[in-house]
Amino acid sequence: MTTTDAAVPTPVVRPRSISEYVGQAALIERLTIAIQAVKARNEAMEHVLLHGPPGLGKTTLAHVIANEMGTTAWVTSGPALNKAADLVGTLTKLGEGDVLFIDEIHRLPPAVEEYIYPAMEDFKVDFTVDSGMHAKVITLTLKPFTLIGATTRAGMLTQPLRARFGITHHLEYYPVADLVEILHRAVGRMGIESVETSGFDAIATRSRGTPRVALRLLRRVRDFAQVRGTGRIDAAAVTAALELEGVDALGLDEIDRKYLTVLADVYEGGPAGLEAIAATMGGDAGTLEDVVEPYLLQIGFLSRTPRGRKLTGAGMAHLGR
Repeated sequence: MTTTDAAVPTPVVRPRSISEYVGQAALIERLTIAIQAVKARNEAMEHVLLHGPPGLGKTTLAHVIANEMGTTAWVTSGPALNKAADLVGTLTKLGEGDVLFIDEIHRLPPAVEEYIYPAMEDFKVDFTVDSGMHAKVITLTLKPFTLIGATTRAGMLTQPLRARFGITHHLEYYPVADLVEILHRAVGRMGIESVETSGFDAIATRSRGTPRVALRLLRRVRDFAQVRGTGRIDAAAVTAALELEGVDALGLDEIDRKYLTVLADVYEGGPAGLEAIAATMGGDAGTLEDVVEPYLLQIGFLSRTPRGRKLTGAGMAHLGR
């Protein structure tokens, strides 16, 4: 069973078990061994830290681990736990062996993070009530649980917090073959009946190595094929649908192209600072760093130098410079 603080059901396209999960083979093998071991000892799963770009399956893995353990997954985020009482309230809800998934864990306030340490290590929280001469400390005993932290910025985690995770893993971008398999499985669960192999390949190659993007593009192509096409998803339908969405053959969208164009035209290919690029684009530097830059770095269009961001020869050639 899985749940969140708002009781939102798990999307049907998510894998429900380790055997259904596609990709991240090294991580899946480590988790499979750990889950089998702790179930044999009747213990809670070790705490897990997952880091990497968004959309690679960190939340999905939390649900999978909970399902494999036969427990409940509770989902929250670092910004939502803005005071100690929020964290304590969440921890006291947890049942034996439950999974607490904290997205954007690097954004936990320092005062809240201090309460996580004893909870992770000793399954207890010392909570101070009242203040001044009437202050007193109440020790709350927690049921053994598993904390799964997810972050796109592992470097922003404090060392004491990072050291308390038993399993730490960086999620990699998915190869096209894995994305095609994910799309195959999603099609069955989404009730899409008519898809050609060329359609799967065309979507996967435009998905930036990211399952979340692949599934989003699949939904857009499905809608386009239903309304403007024959209802069949093939390479032609994918090309037409994604041209309408502003996604090119490499998976670059409008903000990617704007980033490249600003760096090429305004800063003559760089080097240029991220804050300067963001200001010129009228966007947020954090969004560019977390969402735009990782893929541009992966495909070799961008390089990070000590002086700032710089377009590579491949990036300049893509823009026709």
